Amino acid sequence: MENFIFVLLQGRVVAIYIAINIMIFLIITLIIIDQFTKYLAFKHLSTINTYPIIKDIFHFTYVENRGAAFGILQNKRFFFIIITTVVLAGIVYVMYKNSNLKFLTKVSLALIVAGAIGNLIDRVRLHYVIDFFDFRIWPVFNVADINVVIGGVLLCIMVLFFKEELF
Repeated sequence: MENFIFVLLQGRVVAIYIAINIMIFLIITLIIIDQFTKYLAFKHLSTINTYPIIKDIFHFTYVENRGAAFGILQNKRFFFIIITTVVLAGIVYVMYKNSNLKFLTKVSLALIVAGAIGNLIDRVRLHYVIDFFDFRIWPVFNVADINVVIGGVLLCIMVLFFKEELF
């Protein structure tokens, strides 16, 4: 009987370990994609400013964003670094304390973490965030922003409509 319980516990530990590695892999992959696209934006757009993909609808536009969404709180770099660090610590704590989170909950939190780290890297390294997706009727944004928004929307949907599916 003891061997049976040990195997079940060992199987659970192995399953948790694999799930953590998948989330870490997802986060690192998304951060690499974000940083690579920002590098490409800097390299190819910083000298020409904008490149129309669909004229007056969608452009690649190089923007050095020193604020938050919609350009609010300009030049509050340390504020954003502190807030981002606190949010990341909170998410990591929740994920650590709740090893039984459902897959979609983990994915939504991983998306938020990847986006937050992607923009945090820019704020620490460059003192601004590189944005480049420009739909002309919306503020310019980047891959990290997309990750945060998709993760946040997914988490909100789950909290509002599938509370029992969170854990």
